[in-house]
Amino acid sequence: MTILSGDPLTQLAFGIHESSGVYALLLGSGISRAAQIPTGWEITLDLIRRVGLAQGAGDQADWAAWYRERTGREPDYSELLAGLGATADERRAIIHGYIEPTEADRAEGRKTPTAAHRAIAELVEGGYIKVIVTTNFDRLLESALRERGIEPTVVASVDALDGAEPIVHSRCYILKLHGDYKDARILNIETELSRYPAPYDALLDRIFDEYGLIVCGWSGDWDHALRAAIERAPNRRYSMFWAARGEPGPRARDLISHRRGRAISIADADSFFSALSQRVTTLRQTQRVNPLAIDLLTATAKRFLAKPEHRIQLDDLFADETRSALAKIDAGHFPTAMGWDLAEYRARVPRYEAIVEPLAAIAGLAGRWGDDNEAQIVLDIIATIVTQASTVRVGFSAYIHLQTYPAVIVFYAYGIGLTRAGRWTALHRLFDAKLRLGSREEECVVRTLFLGSWEGGGDSAWHLLEGLEKHRTPLSDHLFGLFERWAPRFAGLESDFRLLFDRFELLGSVSFFEENSKEEIKENLAAGRRMRMPCGRAAWYGPNGDKLMTELSTEPMKSALEKAGFGRGDEEFIVLALRNFNLISRQMRW
Repeated sequence: MTILSGDPLTQLAFGIHESSGVYALLLGSGISRAAQIPTGWEITLDLIRRVGLAQGAGDQADWAAWYRERTGREPDYSELLAGLGATADERRAIIHGYIEPTEADRAEGRKTPTAAHRAIAELVEGGYIKVIVTTNFDRLLESALRERGIEPTVVASVDALDGAEPIVHSRCYILKLHGDYKDARILNIETELSRYPAPYDALLDRIFDEYGLIVCGWSGDWDHALRAAIERAPNRRYSMFWAARGEPGPRARDLISHRRGRAISIADADSFFSALSQRVTTLRQTQRVNPLAIDLLTATAKRFLAKPEHRIQLDDLFADETRSALAKIDAGHFPTAMGWDLAEYRARVPRYEAIVEPLAAIAGLAGRWGDDNEAQIVLDIIATIVTQASTVRVGFSAYIHLQTYPAVIVFYAYGIGLTRAGRWTALHRLFDAKLRLGSREEECVVRTLFLGSWEGGGDSAWHLLEGLEKHRTPLSDHLFGLFERWAPRFAGLESDFRLLFDRFELLGSVSFFEENSKEEIKENLAAGRRMRMPCGRAAWYGPNGDKLMTELSTEPMKSALEKAGFGRGDEEFIVLALRNFNLISRQMRW
């Protein structure tokens, strides 16, 4: 047994994600069932009911049985419709009433796009599905696509096919095999469905040959011409997946066998497409940039950092990578004006991290191997990310605040690189650099993006991430885990990365404290009162906290920090800041 045994849905999600655009959908009437648009069988029974009532039969418990008794035949959709409407126009008028929503329907959400239609539209928007073949007359799919700003190419007749945009150039191509319910040329009865016009056959041959196939809502029992098109498709380069409630019927099983497809048992079309879209989205969200691509990027950055004459190329490298990241973290990909969803919040964190990982890698390299000329480049990158995030301030606050998380990551990467190199003056300049977030006054980076001073850094938000629910410093712990994986690219062989990370955060805490006056600090400390200071994991992790307190309080480190500008260049201030940190630490460890 393999990990995918019994889970064709995940197998399908992987196929769609890894091969965007190579699967076509074949949709039948079952896709619109939740919209209360009846299936062919339900229309058949209702037509029998209406005929019977018109003939004075009175209400019947079983209209199909009544029809068999009266005619000696099984109820047949094609036969009934042919008898009630002699012309295509008359038959279209009969069908129209079953599909067109009334004002009451719209008010109660009937005959409008369902969760399945919207999930399909989401897959189209992501570029995963481009071709849809449907036997449905309704326009629910078109409506769902237009809700997302997608105008599909719709072919509902041979005339439309002649003038339609080619499949290869279409963002979404919909072939409505039986026509559109507002067009008199719809195909309804068995004689109309026994064969297709030659241009339709040629198009279906191409689709079924070149694309994988996902079937849902179609039984395979009706429409001989469509079955024939599937049967004559020669290639099997992409799989067929047939989603059905219960066991597929005999004709469906024959088609599945012919295409060497897989059956997926589903509860309904809504749950199937919603689950499929969700799994594809999860795969997209958690997909990292190819590590080999990041290795190539970092190798290029090292080469440019090694020689001053490559400064322009280094600037271009950062600019290109920043533009790439900004395009991916744009608000269109991370909407804020939506309801709270814990799973969505949790999924956004690794998505942001995957997008910004290449930029973080070269920022860390610049911190470790730079010569101060790169500082403004990195600060401009951080400011640009913050500025873009600040343009969207409407929606759910947790999503809004998370928009600046990529800036936090770049800030940490560059700062850890500086700490690894012992570039204390550059590190203090980073903490002290000014940023503007939204309409707020300019504030230094350490008061904008550092731990709890960052508006998205509250413990209550990061406790929501799986595995961090009971952590004392959830954001700090999460970032430590992240950079423990990433840092080897720019920190090299660091014997104790835990200590390096905690050293960076402790120096950030000291820098944050510099806006207080010495008099106020002394007064509070004398009374045993701790003052506000964002603290990371070193505050509760005793071994590192104690080691760092000693390191920063003794020579030569203390003089180096004073010279770099920490504590406003005042040795006593640094000592006071560390005493305040110690008060907070004792409380956190208790």
